[in-house]
Amino acid sequence: MAADGAAAAAYATGAAVEAEATRFREAWGRIRAEIERVIVGHAAAVDEVLLSLFAGGHVLIEGVPGLGKTLLVRTLATALKLEFRRIQFTPDLMPADVTGTTVLDETPGGGRSFRFQQGPVFGQAVLADEVNRATPKTQSALLEAMQESAVTVGGVRHALPRPFFVLATENPIEMEGTYPLPEAQLDRFLLKIEVGTPTEDDLVEILRRTTGGAPPEPAAVCGPEEVLRLQAFAREVPVPEPVARAVARLVRATHPDTPCAPEAVRRFVRYGASPRGAQAIQLAGKVRALARGRLNLAFEDVRAVALPALRHRILRNFEAEAEGMTADRLVGEAQKAVPELAGR
Repeated sequence: MAADGAAAAAYATGAAVEAEATRFREAWGRIRAEIERVIVGHAAAVDEVLLSLFAGGHVLIEGVPGLGKTLLVRTLATALKLEFRRIQFTPDLMPADVTGTTVLDETPGGGRSFRFQQGPVFGQAVLADEVNRATPKTQSALLEAMQESAVTVGGVRHALPRPFFVLATENPIEMEGTYPLPEAQLDRFLLKIEVGTPTEDDLVEILRRTTGGAPPEPAAVCGPEEVLRLQAFAREVPVPEPVARAVARLVRATHPDTPCAPEAVRRFVRYGASPRGAQAIQLAGKVRALARGRLNLAFEDVRAVALPALRHRILRNFEAEAEGMTADRLVGEAQKAVPELAGR
């Protein structure tokens, strides 16, 4: 009887996991469908934004203006009932304009008291628009928020709302008046997404939706509590030992001083991905596995998320820039150095 009870408990646990996985997959489908009602094209970018959200990370999007980056974040926030905040980064923006500041209030009795006035970072879906236009001092105001989900002002720590999701954008064309993001801040982004120009069919559809009647409005299909629940469930996805070792070997292959580094990495890379790169691959891969109906991380998930997880974590040398060797190509070379990840 004891054995039967243990078997029943194991079955119940397995059934509960299957039910939660189905719930995750259905929620993913509803959210994605709602976003696609508003956003035309950029299917890969939408998927990668959702991967980062449910992995509990942040996203850096690189693309020219006018591609719908702001609309994507606003639509996502509406679909998930998240509080949306937008911060327009400019050279004169100060750290207090991001985090908030302590102000002196006069009380009804004629006295005075200090009160913390929250900045725009106190949202659940925060758009940091053109983040590389602000000075490094202001950019650093996001570091603690992104890593700790809290800010410290006047020596007092203030927790940010949960879930907390930052989507930052940067323009790849205009370099005048911009400040390159430091490696420490780039490393805080789970994924970096590059958004290209729309296809002819996508552009025609954009014109149809935006120059005719009222554009479609997204509906709320999920809530913050559900997002937190699904984030927690995604972290529990098991990782087989061979897959975990493949992730480790891939990240090590981005470092020029390791024996497994390919020739291109040794020649063109100054410094490879940090351990956060491995964490990003594994977390985003777990979410991808669930979205595709699997209950464990697989090599195909690692292959799919390796590029957005590592492209901003590889520091190229001068020779690479002079010869046009991109970070994307170097990630591809590192993948070829890991047999399990080399195929498609």
